[in-house]
Amino acid sequence: MSNSRVELPVLAPEVVPCCPPLTSAELSEADAARMAAMFKALGDPVRLRLFSKVASHPGGEACVCDIQDVGVSQPTVSHHLKKLREAGLLASERRGTWVYYRVEPSVLAGLAQLLDLNR
Repeated sequence: MSNSRVELPVLAPEVVPCCPPLTSAELSEADAARMAAMFKALGDPVRLRLFSKVASHPGGEACVCDIQDVGVSQPTVSHHLKKLREAGLLASERRGTWVYYRVEPSVLAGLAQLLDLNR
């Protein structure tokens, strides 16, 4: 057996905004429901802070151990992170005993495009 390692290319996820800007077309019922769930999840100050901490963390992802200082207990942080995942805003990956979170690639682009009033 050979001990050589083969480096595989890392594919960047495709960023596909979900919806046209509010000023260009009406939202479909499905798009409105999906976006409303995202805005509802971000409507809680603790969730918005957690989302901001993940989005602005160096490297594009954050360990829960690095972002849990938001003034609530650890079980409450886990609850809020679960709600952000369920809304499609965050993705998570368990590594050993810690969970790492990252913003879903198309989320920020989709939210920004939806709210872009200059189109």
